Amino acid sequence: MPDYHDDLRLAHVLADAADAATMDRFKALDLKVETKPDMTPVSEADKAAEELIRGQLQRARPRDAILGEEYGIEGTGPRRWVIDPIDGTKNYVRGVPVWATLISLMEAGEGGYQPVVGVVSAPALGRRWWAAKGAGAYTGRSLTSASRLQVSKVGRLADASFAYSSLSGWEEQGRLDGFLDLTRAVWRTRGYGDFWPYMMVAEGSVDMAAEPELSLWDMAANAIIVTEAGGVFTGLDGRHGPHSGNAAASNGLLHGELLSYLQP
Repeated sequence: MPDYHDDLRLAHVLADAADAATMDRFKALDLKVETKPDMTPVSEADKAAEELIRGQLQRARPRDAILGEEYGIEGTGPRRWVIDPIDGTKNYVRGVPVWATLISLMEAGEGGYQPVVGVVSAPALGRRWWAAKGAGAYTGRSLTSASRLQVSKVGRLADASFAYSSLSGWEEQGRLDGFLDLTRAVWRTRGYGDFWPYMMVAEGSVDMAAEPELSLWDMAANAIIVTEAGGVFTGLDGRHGPHSGNAAASNGLLHGELLSYLQP
């Protein structure tokens, strides 16, 4: 199996640089925010963080392609870095600390590109999570100061904690009734939002998470971290990986039931 340690170390360096840039503008009174064509917000910090990451990648990995939320795809080849400079921009612009920079390396293989490295860095929460294919998933302050992640062993829906981002989207896809039935069947529900539910699945504090509409950059880093922690990450269609335009993550024991509730 390939060794992705150097790529993982680079992803941490990129996350360090992004953290410094995003924290510098977090809660800034003069933060500039625009509305994109899809009616979602983008701040100057989103753009600056992605530009910073792209610049460092172009110097450190000039042969690799880069896909980012703000500036699209650049380059071709079997290796592709996928970047969400600020996952949770709506929280960021309102001063809510639940947001993160998501960095993933994907490699071409069977079934298309698959994530092999992922880093999720949430500096306002003082948290970071990461994983590399075949090397496990971890959380901590650095590569040398970390604890290994492991999903929960909860095997009954009645004992399970289910996390999501919001109610919007479920109704448009004809999945709202199943979603609500699921919330009634589980022990606990919480709308933590964005990247956080998936990190909680990976560390075993939440048992299931799902969202009805996502982009690749929202999911790639989350997917490798959940799977390397022993969990399962699929689309709502059951397809493994971050390619379905939506997501379902679990400790694995509950995945079939999770998907059955969320079918349209």
